[in-house]
Amino acid sequence: MDLFFDQYRTARGYKESYLLNSLNVLTTKHYYSCQKYKNIIDNLYHSKLLYNNLEDVPYLPVSLFKEMSLHSIDTDKIFKTMHSSGTTSNQVSSIFLDKFTALNQSKALVSIVSEFIGPKRLPLILVDSETSVKDRYEFSARGAGLLGMKQFSSDHIYCLDDDMVLDEKKLVGFLSKHKNSPILIFGFTFMVWEYFLQASKIDIDLSTSVLFHSGGWKKLQDKQVSNLEFKKVFKEKFNLEKIHNFYGMVEQVGSIYVECEEGRLHSPNFSEIIIRDSSNWSVVEDGQKGIIQTLSVLPESYPGHSLVTEDLGRILERDDCLCGRLGTTFEILGRVPKIQIRGCSDV
Repeated sequence: MDLFFDQYRTARGYKESYLLNSLNVLTTKHYYSCQKYKNIIDNLYHSKLLYNNLEDVPYLPVSLFKEMSLHSIDTDKIFKTMHSSGTTSNQVSSIFLDKFTALNQSKALVSIVSEFIGPKRLPLILVDSETSVKDRYEFSARGAGLLGMKQFSSDHIYCLDDDMVLDEKKLVGFLSKHKNSPILIFGFTFMVWEYFLQASKIDIDLSTSVLFHSGGWKKLQDKQVSNLEFKKVFKEKFNLEKIHNFYGMVEQVGSIYVECEEGRLHSPNFSEIIIRDSSNWSVVEDGQKGIIQTLSVLPESYPGHSLVTEDLGRILERDDCLCGRLGTTFEILGRVPKIQIRGCSDV
């Protein structure tokens, strides 16, 4: 199976078999390459490395990456270090990538996003300041997202200045320069809403544009802005209808779950989600609410292939979305109270 081709076209049975084999390989690799991960597996999973079901593959709480450094490579092999946003706590996750993992995560992102925008590079508007990507070897989730999306661009601008003020003259000039081409727009959800949509005082038509956005929903929910309201206002103000929210995290960069035209988040070829009951960590039935666990075969340099997140969600369909794409679809239902998988930090 080639991960990076025929995205969303792999039947469930074949995908699950592939994922299970790959995740067993990664569990074994990280067990022998990361002493802290080995301690967890020895103490919580009785040193077992091979499993018969995806639901049984050992998982770590995503918060663990905020408490300790976890990597399965020598420090001289670290190519990039990425940090989470830290929006829900003062601590941030640190994720260590070697060149192989960074390359695969980049290829994965290309295969996913190309499914929604097509194979051609597009003029790109980044709703952020260029200062967010100054350090190419150690950067935040925002910086990782910006650099990831730049690979889809034939030309690009950062439309905010260093004070996060919209540069309308630069924006109008860029749109005029590429008036005969579709435009790709990317930014983090709250910034796109606050610094682009609400800040804009100019009359522009973005009917041929595509907007990708993610993160920052908590700030918008505090302002009582839902996903539907977000889309409605963008259509009213800019005539922009092609909008794709996506779910992802720095702890599994590359494995993003994009919202399709039917409003469903889709799992790509190399990733899967599981929903667990917060009271006993058992797997719940499809349609029931629980804590989201994410699986990905991409993390080779650190043990991040099976993570329990701090988000609530529920599975909607499997290989049955009206958009025609295969894979598990789901929705996010908010954040969970502060939780911890007992014993992980101690061991």
